[in-house]
Amino acid sequence: MEIKQQQEEEEECEKKLVFAYYLSGHGFGHATRVAEVARHLINAGHVVHLVTAAPDFVFFDEIDDIYTTHLHFRRVVLDCGAVQSDALTVDPLASLEKYSETAVKPRASILARETEWLKSIKADLVVCDIVPVACRAAADAGIRSVCVTNFSWDFIYLDYVMDAGPSYRSMIWQIAEDYSHCEFVVRLPGYSPMPAFHDVIDVPLVVRRLYKSAKEVREELGIADDVKLVILNFGGQPSGLKLKEEFLPSGWLGLVCGASDTQELPVNFKKLAKDAYTPDIIAACDCMLGKIGYGTFSEALAYKRPFIYVRRDYFSEEPFLRNILEYYQGVVEMIRRDLLTGHWKPYLERAISLKPCYDGGIDGGKVAAQILQETAFGKSYVSDKLSGARRLRDAIVLGYQLQSAIGQDIAIPEWYATAENQLGRSPLASPLDDGNSVFSSHAKEFEILHGDVQGLPDTVAFLKSLSELNEKQTMREPKAAANLFNWEEEIFVTRAPGRLDVMGGIADYSGSLVLQMPIREACHVALQRIHPTKHRLWKHAEARQDVEKQNPTAVLQIVSYGSELGNRSPTFDMDLSDFMEGGKPISYEKAKKHFAQDPSQKWAAYVAGAILVLINELGVHFEDSISILVSSAVPEGKGVSSSASVEVASMYAIAAAYGLNISMRDLALLCQKVETLIVGAPCGVMDQMTSACGEANKLLGMICQPAEIVGLVEIPKNIRFWGIDSGIRHSVGGADYSSVRIGTFMGLKMIKSRASELLSESQSVELSCDEMEPDDIELLKKEASLNYLCNLSPHRYEAFYAKIFPESIIGGTFLEKFKNHNDSVTVIDQKCNYGVKSPTKHPVYENFRVKTFKALLTSATSSEQLTSLGELLYQCHYSYSACGLGSDGTDRLVHIVQELQHSAASESEGGTLCGAKITGGGSGGTVCVIGRNCPKSNEQIFELQQRYKKATGYVPYIFEGSSPGAGKFGYLKIRRHSAPQSS
Repeated sequence: MEIKQQQEEEEECEKKLVFAYYLSGHGFGHATRVAEVARHLINAGHVVHLVTAAPDFVFFDEIDDIYTTHLHFRRVVLDCGAVQSDALTVDPLASLEKYSETAVKPRASILARETEWLKSIKADLVVCDIVPVACRAAADAGIRSVCVTNFSWDFIYLDYVMDAGPSYRSMIWQIAEDYSHCEFVVRLPGYSPMPAFHDVIDVPLVVRRLYKSAKEVREELGIADDVKLVILNFGGQPSGLKLKEEFLPSGWLGLVCGASDTQELPVNFKKLAKDAYTPDIIAACDCMLGKIGYGTFSEALAYKRPFIYVRRDYFSEEPFLRNILEYYQGVVEMIRRDLLTGHWKPYLERAISLKPCYDGGIDGGKVAAQILQETAFGKSYVSDKLSGARRLRDAIVLGYQLQSAIGQDIAIPEWYATAENQLGRSPLASPLDDGNSVFSSHAKEFEILHGDVQGLPDTVAFLKSLSELNEKQTMREPKAAANLFNWEEEIFVTRAPGRLDVMGGIADYSGSLVLQMPIREACHVALQRIHPTKHRLWKHAEARQDVEKQNPTAVLQIVSYGSELGNRSPTFDMDLSDFMEGGKPISYEKAKKHFAQDPSQKWAAYVAGAILVLINELGVHFEDSISILVSSAVPEGKGVSSSASVEVASMYAIAAAYGLNISMRDLALLCQKVETLIVGAPCGVMDQMTSACGEANKLLGMICQPAEIVGLVEIPKNIRFWGIDSGIRHSVGGADYSSVRIGTFMGLKMIKSRASELLSESQSVELSCDEMEPDDIELLKKEASLNYLCNLSPHRYEAFYAKIFPESIIGGTFLEKFKNHNDSVTVIDQKCNYGVKSPTKHPVYENFRVKTFKALLTSATSSEQLTSLGELLYQCHYSYSACGLGSDGTDRLVHIVQELQHSAASESEGGTLCGAKITGGGSGGTVCVIGRNCPKSNEQIFELQQRYKKATGYVPYIFEGSSPGAGKFGYLKIRRHSAPQSS
């Protein structure tokens, strides 16, 4: 028997497999990794059919010795990727239109043709990187398919849909449905959220191999050993980039990829041949300058080259960077506007001082090829979905299947077919709608036992959406929500708005006075606390409890509306007992790692994290199950505190359901712990405080030491604020914000150290008593023990400390001298270079600006009042830029405001728009604009919107209006009069 089995295994290994490998029409990195995986498959004796539009030389560099018999090319373009106007600029609308023309309109003929072709070549396995329709064609042909990638087009295009409008949303759903037919994804490092895939196998980096040593490369190029090399590899040349000799430090040479034949280069730059084998050259260079692209980025990583990366406005790099940094700590800088101005020298000099920590080792291409080969032979890598032994990955497609009736398997793609006909439906109506009349016809569904909707249209619309939930729903999120609650029990509803950072911003963590306005857009949370025996469990949660043969235990189940626009899974669940270990709550660090392990479900940390914080900080016991529905109209990534609104609404709903008597100030501080300790974003507290304690049409004044509310400032009737979205995604978890925060705390430590030195000198016998007044000694004592940087006045800063700061300092150098920076939510990277001077100066002067702004706002109305207020906003904006937190988009918006302010028409009318500034954590997000409250200002805001669209192709979202904070709104306790009809 054993001999027969061994013979069968030997015969299987000798079998020649046929792989149909579909390659995206976009990106050199796709082609290079496909070439590497294909090489291993061919070396194993298999046949690979490449369906691609990539040039032949990409593949022949890898497999030229055997391609004639084992590698076959088929020239077909089935997706177009992203359309770029130059090497760094993506055109979102053109990308969507191109994909529609390439893959959507001819879809029926594509499927018919590809199905027939796959059958004709007798393919054993279809491999996709990352052509969506190929997965569906494989399913139609009855062939298994696997994707090999680090991102998917539904993830990329969702950003574009947010820019171009919802008309393309059904196309995203179609792409996700196509991916759902894929058996699993072989996931590469630096991955983004990919909720359309329900099973994942992680592999190491897949990069091309080296053929030549660094010495051989230098000899071929005629470059001496003592010359420092930087390779410029953007996949083309960015428009407007004109290379100049002064861009590079002395002794450096720049190797330029993709230069045109007619392009003239300075003497310290050298063109590379168009077919140059870049891996060898990258490995021979001291540093690399390029965009975020899998091929170049991964090769720099694999060959241990420091990488300076250039940011693209219409591309979400953060998920890639967050995950790739787990492998590589040598990504040292991000260049935006500095690219075209050639401010490269400090980046290059800092980069080569660092040593990437990635240790190479395992060949990811070989691992991926082995997985594909075993899959083609029939091995199953897919686990049993309903075994109860593992938590289901509740992804976009599975999110629907999990809500089906027990014992029935509803077809996975069903919800996509109905969704397109319901594009107009939304869980939230526009806040401009007349809410009271809308809800009146549905009021009979609910009895309001506590609270008042206060005439807020969005709250009325949310209650309306609850009244319409039933098991006949076909769209995935309402379907899941309908199965979430026991309609015979009470439900608690809370509302928390986002906020517009008028003044204060990043100075909050330095103890500044801040002025914040709660915006009209808000997050609603509906929560039900219920005994486990009455809880309606999802199929996999129920199976988990059955398999473990335990009595019903408390379970947390969450549904999040709007998941398709946020690249996240629509549902999340866990046993509440998972928050306990050995009778004690798990650590915040363990919880952070748990939620971070799956990017598509990290959003749940903002909601579920509130429970762990209440357990740890207040000793609350959670023995009942909890069901939560989250519906937020606060746009994500725009710097208006979408995360804080979710945290506050969730925390307040839990507190209301459990009868916890928590002041809104304390609730905001607890929410900050959720974000800093569980989500892992080092934010101040002003966002949560505004969402919890703000009031409509007022600015919340707060001194962040840590959170002392000093009053509400009525916005004068002659003044108005707007928020203008730049379209550049923002995150307080991003590298820029954290680095600036670290630099600020470094500066505080240096000030305290210098004050101690001056104090020591003042007490020495050599110093005359006349040289130091007693009051000065007292001031130095206070500054030597300074807790908040904003308690230092600008004149003291200039007189004693302004000259002590370096522009920047390496983390390790700082730690050697000062030991630590005393910030509990950030960690200094010893290899990283941190700006110090500007991040330290900013909060000192920002605190003064905010105080002045508050005084002006409450002063008598005059023409100078608005002009002065606007000037303070401008000063704040440029101080952000000096810290490194500016962006092309926000700078452009501020510049347009200045143009409109100083136009002849505006000045003749006494001025309308008067000032603007970047907000929140910076590096994108929203710009705050101040102006006169008059019709002309509205006209100028519209003109600003159109000018920005013309310049960038992006139509900015406009935030206008205000609404009450969570505390002012209170909470609703409702009960449905009758349960919805079952399907």
